[in-house]
Amino acid sequence: MALRSVVRDHPLWLLAGIVLLGAIGYVLSSFIGLVVVGLFVYYAARPVYRRLVDRIDHPTVAAGLSIIALVLPAFLLVGYALLIVSRELRRLTNVAALGPQQLGIDPETYSRLTDPSFLLSPEARELVTGELSGSILQSVVSLAETATTLGIILINLLAIVVFAFYLLRDDDRLAGWIHTNFDTRETVFEEFLQAVDRDLSSIFFGNILNAIITGTIAVISYSVLNVFAPAGAAIPAAALVGSLAGAASLIPIVGMKIIYVPVGLYMAVRGVVTTGGESLWFVVLFAIVSVIVVDSIPDFLLRPYVSGKNVHIGSLMLAYILGPLFFGWYGLFLMPALLVVIVQFAVVVVPSLDLGSSSTHDSQPPLQRFSAAVAAEVDSETTATSSTPDADDGSTEADESTTSESAADDESATES
Repeated sequence: MALRSVVRDHPLWLLAGIVLLGAIGYVLSSFIGLVVVGLFVYYAARPVYRRLVDRIDHPTVAAGLSIIALVLPAFLLVGYALLIVSRELRRLTNVAALGPQQLGIDPETYSRLTDPSFLLSPEARELVTGELSGSILQSVVSLAETATTLGIILINLLAIVVFAFYLLRDDDRLAGWIHTNFDTRETVFEEFLQAVDRDLSSIFFGNILNAIITGTIAVISYSVLNVFAPAGAAIPAAALVGSLAGAASLIPIVGMKIIYVPVGLYMAVRGVVTTGGESLWFVVLFAIVSVIVVDSIPDFLLRPYVSGKNVHIGSLMLAYILGPLFFGWYGLFLMPALLVVIVQFAVVVVPSLDLGSSSTHDSQPPLQRFSAAVAAEVDSETTATSSTPDADDGSTEADESTTSESAADDESATES
């Protein structure tokens, strides 16, 4: 049904629909961060979901498995990175609010968990013997009893997971409902939605997969390297550097180089000053592992998915940098999404409007229009001037013919 007929035949229903859309928009704007992150998780898990649903032919189970396979490892990695960040911030700034007591965690357990070398040591077997796991359980219970923020965090995470889960399971039904009720098949609107969906999937799926794989490889690689590090030459906060490298992979062009290059330079200067250059072999090993294992391999495997096909790489980089400044933490996801919508509107919708085909004269720049007007005026004057002698010649010929006719009449009258 055409929009004009809807406005004419059902104005009250149209008004009610606008009010409902406004109410939904207001609610979503209050939780825009959760909505954007949920959309991010949906696009990140959708390739896995589609492969699973083709194999097991059960959308609900496939959606659940894809969420568990991607979201839970990402949350664990981010949580561990936040623990290390809190330890480093507490060590550097001596802020008491970042201490383990304020987090409801036993200080000894906190120190062990945030020390990456402990995970590779034989003492890590305590994680399964019950001693350390019991301490962790007591810390979690204490945190649940003393901090209400844990409940808020869990509710937010649950909302993100539920939103992404039902998008995965019911996205085809939603698209079918839109196409059926608004008759958008084979229209510019459908082409626009497909282009936006394609670029969002490319950006979000590529980024989260690249960040998870890169961060995991970096944390494991740097932690293992520190086991063989000479005295005084270890990678500073190896797991933290690896986690930051994974987060920096979201930045186009430079990527994780903004993390491991300064760290490598710092280690080289420290090695020259403290050991006289004897530990530079470890710095070279760190550089080789960073370039080949951490940077090149994930980039080579994930290059087709890292950025949108029609989004300028410079604009995408600005979106990642300026997004958090404009919108807060969720701007890292919201700004690229807005950029994709704007770019595809310019690429798909604007050419279909034929803005410049209605009048060639109006599409010309002002200077060209002025020159054309002057030329037209000169041509008209030239035409008028050239047409004047022709008119005189015509009148002269008419006079001569009239004179000859009069003379002929006189001669005939005389003869008679």
